[in-house]
Amino acid sequence: MSFLFPKYKKRLTAVCLTISVTGMVLFTGCSPKALANQNKTFQSFTNEVFCQEVASNTISLHYSLKNPDTYGIKNAPITFGEFSTDAQASKASLENLQAALKQFSYEKLSVKNQLTYDVLDQYLKMAEENTKYLLYEEPLGLVSGIQTQLPVLLSEYQFYDKDDVDTYLKLMESTPDYFKSLIVFEKAKSKAGLFMADYAADTVIAQCTAFMEMGESNYLISTFVERLKQLDIPTSEQSNYIKKNAQMLQSYVLPAYSELISAVQSLKGTGKNEEGLCHLPKGKAYYEQVVYEATGSKKTVPQLEEMTRQQMITDLEAMEEVLQIAGSEAKETVAMEENNPVSILNELEAKTGKSFPQPPDTVTQVKYVPKAMEKHLSPAFYMIPAIDNTKENVIYVNQAHMSNNLTLYTTLAHEGYPGHLYQTVYYAGTNPDPLRSIFNFGGYVEGWATYAEMCSYYLSSLSKEQATLLQKNSSIILGLYALADMGIHYEGWSKLDTIAFFKNYGIKDSRTVERIYELVIGSPGNYLKYYIGYVEFLELKKEWVEKKGSDFSQKEFHEAVLSVGPAPFALVEEYMWKLPVND
Repeated sequence: MSFLFPKYKKRLTAVCLTISVTGMVLFTGCSPKALANQNKTFQSFTNEVFCQEVASNTISLHYSLKNPDTYGIKNAPITFGEFSTDAQASKASLENLQAALKQFSYEKLSVKNQLTYDVLDQYLKMAEENTKYLLYEEPLGLVSGIQTQLPVLLSEYQFYDKDDVDTYLKLMESTPDYFKSLIVFEKAKSKAGLFMADYAADTVIAQCTAFMEMGESNYLISTFVERLKQLDIPTSEQSNYIKKNAQMLQSYVLPAYSELISAVQSLKGTGKNEEGLCHLPKGKAYYEQVVYEATGSKKTVPQLEEMTRQQMITDLEAMEEVLQIAGSEAKETVAMEENNPVSILNELEAKTGKSFPQPPDTVTQVKYVPKAMEKHLSPAFYMIPAIDNTKENVIYVNQAHMSNNLTLYTTLAHEGYPGHLYQTVYYAGTNPDPLRSIFNFGGYVEGWATYAEMCSYYLSSLSKEQATLLQKNSSIILGLYALADMGIHYEGWSKLDTIAFFKNYGIKDSRTVERIYELVIGSPGNYLKYYIGYVEFLELKKEWVEKKGSDFSQKEFHEAVLSVGPAPFALVEEYMWKLPVND
């Protein structure tokens, strides 16, 4: 998974925009100069929106830009931001921005600016629809909630100079205020009958407790020291900073977590639904919105269910064909010897160059999830770098989830090459509009990484037959999770229904299925980002093959979809034919 949690990656529903529609300088002439001015004005507009968005909270700003000054951003407030329960204010902000956008003459924009226009337009429409369901959102998600992501974001907050250290410490001091707004939001959810199920609350409490109980081995202490050593600061000053960091952790961050635990504990029992979203008032309509936002696919939920089943059938047929041809030899699994993440990434990078366009040079660090948090964090995640510092990249590996070397190999393909890291760095190399970086199109981003992961089986040392069997099996399992997500939240499956569904596919461990059920309840649409996004890329590839025929090139297809960048799939499909190759 890529890592910059939704609160910071997607804020257009919360910020109060100040773009002036009447103050826009617009050009209606058709001369080359007028067209150039129209494009220049549009880019000034998108740059203003970008600057307002990233400057609205410190995490967003620091993770988006290494050098905010170059974008004219100075003296931004030091804050995590806050959670709003005012849907009308959010809607008004979006309408204001939409009105400003509509002032531009679409036909007079360049193809690249038309793409930015279309992405922003669709994103605003999606965000406005989201305001109807403001209290349905769950910032304390079980897979990627604030309670688990905030410490990692703080631990990876880079210190480029001493000012960054001072800002970081002030940010830690603001944690209680941020959590208070989160608690107010959760109480509003509770009052509306939309609070989480009790077992989800127990998981959130356990995740918070695990972080609090790390004691002196807390990685916010050790990582702070490591980052501080990289700066040219006298030893005595370093010691003072280290003491202050420990003080901020003990006096502000940990108490904020304690208060959150108490709040969640007190709200337990107020949730009126322990099953899928469709059991809530307007829950089915909300899930449809969740699915569109998560996948970026214009298909309805029933159409996605059918697409999933058809892909699973295709995968099963491919497995049967391999077994018939290769017999028992294909059933044997080759033990992959390499278990060094850096060596694996180097191998994947080298092999990626054969079927994918060449990305810019980067430096990648592989880090490991602290043992105390292994149970509560994802198997791996890629830290999205600042858009003006894409040469420095970090991938975290959760060793507790790496059951064998093949799992490590495919996971690093998902997070690294040709997955998240590769996609991010390659797209940055196309010089996109900075505004594009603030949107969160999970279907494209996670779909590409899953597509990359599936490709990696054929890049490994496995035989073609073994790679096919294992890749198709992996795809089918993910398809089952996607069907369960839709079954639980759209069709209304109970826990017993879910157990029966998996049993039909040979998965009979009821405790494992119960865990899957609880994860799906706690993070609606999460599995769809990966699977539906992956299948949508396969659909785009089929279309490319059909139109190109004998001229088909995998590298050309990959370049086309990567150059479009994160967007709804309808726009990816449209613009992969429009954007010039090697632009």
